[in-house]
Amino acid sequence: MENWSDQLISVMQEKPIPMSRAVAYRLEQLILDGSLAPEQMIPSERQLASRFGVSRAIVREALHELQGSGMIQTRHGKGSFVSHMVPEPADHSPLMQMFMEHSRTLYDLFEVRQELEGKAAYLAAERATEKDQYQITKAFEAMEKADPLTNADLDHAFHRAIVNACHNPVLIHVLNSLKDLMLNSVRASVANLSHRDAFKQQIDKHHRQIYHSVISRQAKWAQKAAMAHVAHVAEALRAIETQENGLIRSSITPSAVR
Repeated sequence: MENWSDQLISVMQEKPIPMSRAVAYRLEQLILDGSLAPEQMIPSERQLASRFGVSRAIVREALHELQGSGMIQTRHGKGSFVSHMVPEPADHSPLMQMFMEHSRTLYDLFEVRQELEGKAAYLAAERATEKDQYQITKAFEAMEKADPLTNADLDHAFHRAIVNACHNPVLIHVLNSLKDLMLNSVRASVANLSHRDAFKQQIDKHHRQIYHSVISRQAKWAQKAAMAHVAHVAEALRAIETQENGLIRSSITPSAVR
């Protein structure tokens, strides 16, 4: 278990503030850089006290401050969880309705994904820690072993692992705010392309290129591979929609996707 006491000392040296504020400030840093991701459970008071080398009373005060500012949410009987820094669109929001009812919004989303995921892959190749690389590898191997017709959640988890490794808090939280929209785009990809061998082989090739370039810290190749992957999926879906007068948009239920 990672020890954060040295990091807390560094905060105290930078800012002459009460210990509880220093703990809260350090937790805010971890939330901002994605080390504690939206919806992730905060370690228990006992665990935090051990990691920071402070009393549970100080930790409790720090968590109370973060709860008051909306940085975390406490759920009765479950614990404290990181809040969404950039709110997600609600299931019945105008944006979600337009996404499901107008085909062009799917391609609008792919345009955004192409640029942001390309940059995330570039930064992940440069900045990924050993732990990040382990998480990326774990996600990649799980995706490779899964049934290609039902692996939308694992496909998305692989891309999310790379985003989390970019250590750019703005990029992490912006992409997280698009989580449900991105999941729907992955569902569309899996439902329409995974049973077509030529498309599936190209997607698998792109995933391997992204993975190996990030792990080997080849930032420019990682960016190129990530952008090529999203562009290929969008072009393939557009061609299928034209040829077959529509796309499958809901064959994978939300419960099957994280």
